[in-house]
Amino acid sequence: MRQTFEEMLSDMVRPEVENLGYVFWGLASPPSGKKRIVRIYIDHKDGVTIDQCAEVSRQVGLMLDVEDVIPGAFTLEVSSPGLERPFFRPEQMADYLGRTIDLVLNEPVGDRKKFKGELTGVNGNAVTLTVDNQPMDFDWPFVKKATLVHEF
Repeated sequence: MRQTFEEMLSDMVRPEVENLGYVFWGLASPPSGKKRIVRIYIDHKDGVTIDQCAEVSRQVGLMLDVEDVIPGAFTLEVSSPGLERPFFRPEQMADYLGRTIDLVLNEPVGDRKKFKGELTGVNGNAVTLTVDNQPMDFDWPFVKKATLVHEF
């Protein structure tokens, strides 16, 4: 199976981030205007400061410039995944059982693409949410976006 641009970049960036002592949470490069945006999310057991994000940005930015894998100009953004963190892989969700998740699918199930519910299971490449008191299984390849809902 062919790698997406984001997967290829993630494979390059992950070791750089981990060598600096951080957890590589994920990478997103959403469509934008003329200048590509590359967002890297890092984490650490003690949290992440702006200085740490700047450190990762310098290292990764230098590596991306040297490797020249991004055609044209790009903007590199490095941050913590935050309270309403996006999930890039199902195994990232395992620590959030019992929490509320927003899920958007690539294709509708019935007449819905958006679901919000309690995360009740992570099993391999599938996640289970309880939506409207009904457990629903979602295969990860069909998930377009999954984010943690922070409840105050």
